[in-house]
Amino acid sequence: MSIVHFIGAGPGDPDLITVKGKRLIETCPVVLYAGSLVPPAVVALAQPGALVIDTAPLTLDEIVAHMEQAVAAGKKVARVHSGDPSIYGAVAEQMRRLDALGIEYDVTPGVPAFAAAAAMLKTELTLPEISQSIIITRTDGAASPMPKDEDLATLGKSGATLAIHLSVRNIHKVVAELTPFYGEDCPVVVVFRVGWPDQEAIFGTLADIKGKVKETKITRTALIMVGRVFGARDFEDSRLYHADHRHILRPKKKA
Repeated sequence: MSIVHFIGAGPGDPDLITVKGKRLIETCPVVLYAGSLVPPAVVALAQPGALVIDTAPLTLDEIVAHMEQAVAAGKKVARVHSGDPSIYGAVAEQMRRLDALGIEYDVTPGVPAFAAAAAMLKTELTLPEISQSIIITRTDGAASPMPKDEDLATLGKSGATLAIHLSVRNIHKVVAELTPFYGEDCPVVVVFRVGWPDQEAIFGTLADIKGKVKETKITRTALIMVGRVFGARDFEDSRLYHADHRHILRPKKKA
């Protein structure tokens, strides 16, 4: 049966794609991929003779037309996106079109950029009594305005760990809106092209990160991470493994 497989390729390292995602790319005769974000090594997994199309220069109508043509010819399609398709993946509108056409599809998740960045930094994003929440967000952009009450000034009141996508060009706005809530000394890490061979991390605080980013001339493919968890060493151990903590797998010992 012909079907479209939406696949999260992960952040860039081809070794971070799921086993299922890799198998689908290897076996589908048609592969559509976002060439501006998915590295060539991922789509190089495609079988010899497969039709491999970079969708970066295409419109939504053109992308869906390729899917429709492939399915009409009895071919399965691997639609490859960066990171995880559920986060800024622009897949919902593709699925809506496929629903209207009666074309079946499924989704294979991928490693999101914020998780890959935490691994790169060897950092846990939730620490006891420091932060127990992660907010994945972005700032206003030309493509998509932010909904009401999802601005950084509102979200920043939580004090949660923030993973701010698609916003490195708005680093001045990030600093201005978050400083009143997190303080000038709050750690910030800007991770550039995480998972790619040229990945880079820029460390700073809300007081100096704007200048550091400006020096690097980074304008895209970067994730801004803000929170007290970065570099924290003075935090309480989790109760999960504490000797006094009892649960079903570690019941209280009999006297």
